[in-house]
Amino acid sequence: MEAPGGYFPRIFGHEAIGIVESLGENVNEVKKGDVVIPTFIPDCRECKDCLSEKSNLCSKFPFSISPWMPRDGTSRLSNPEGEVLYHFINVSSFSEYAVVDIAHITKIDPSVPPNKACLLSCGVATGVGAACKTAKVEAGSTVAIFGIGAIGLAVAEGARLCGATRIIGVDLNPDKFEIGKKFGVTDFINPSECNNKPSEVINKMTDGGADYCFECVGLGSLVQEAYACCRKGWGKTVILGVDPKTQLTFGSFDILHSGKSIMGSFYGNLKPKSDIPLLLQRYMNKELNLDDFVTHEVGLEDINKAFDLLLQGKSVRCVIWMDK
Repeated sequence: MEAPGGYFPRIFGHEAIGIVESLGENVNEVKKGDVVIPTFIPDCRECKDCLSEKSNLCSKFPFSISPWMPRDGTSRLSNPEGEVLYHFINVSSFSEYAVVDIAHITKIDPSVPPNKACLLSCGVATGVGAACKTAKVEAGSTVAIFGIGAIGLAVAEGARLCGATRIIGVDLNPDKFEIGKKFGVTDFINPSECNNKPSEVINKMTDGGADYCFECVGLGSLVQEAYACCRKGWGKTVILGVDPKTQLTFGSFDILHSGKSIMGSFYGNLKPKSDIPLLLQRYMNKELNLDDFVTHEVGLEDINKAFDLLLQGKSVRCVIWMDK
């Protein structure tokens, strides 16, 4: 997939929760007043991929960073003067209203707190799913996570749920270790303290490499590091970070003789309409930790403060309320 061209003006935002205000033609899956989570990834429940347990990559509405609605290639957004506003990956949630295709909508239990449920629209679901569904982390295993921002912390939470006994976090921000402990991180490595070779440290501390390694930043160099400290014979390296321009290089001899595997994880291999309700039920049962992801909450008028907190490394997830 090539990096998309720019479109302006555009309504960004792709993690959200909302209430159905009105319905288009032939929509019978939800009704007015239902609480729903929009997702950038579709779940049409009709195509070969959506009907298979092996994939969440819908072939009826293939994912693209498109400025249009998925079915007819038009925009349903405009400003007060009637000028077209462009969509952003099927959600466009930085607004009081959004127009979303039903393939990108999941109905949820209205009793779930909205400032926690919205986390499963993308980031937290992606990380938890990567551990539980993509890698299928086994109880008693060792996990290494490169980058413990929200996605990496969600991987840790998923690994904790799966019963991993050692979860190693790798990050340049030393403050992340204390945060990571809330999600099961047991060890912390700062690459700046080991000549930017955390793989060598991990190989030593695990006696040969971690069972599962996750790259959650989007740097080709970190994918190489993750693969380098993945256990021979059965280790899995999972890529979650987006790096659209870097080409990865692995020696064919090494791949053949190491027995390792490397794979991508798009939205954690989760199917939104079936897996989001299950994860929310685990949260309500006090199994899945969502509370500690939300470190700040602001109103829409203070959205730039949320970006500042993110850039300063002070927030994990900042919830933006339309009416706060």
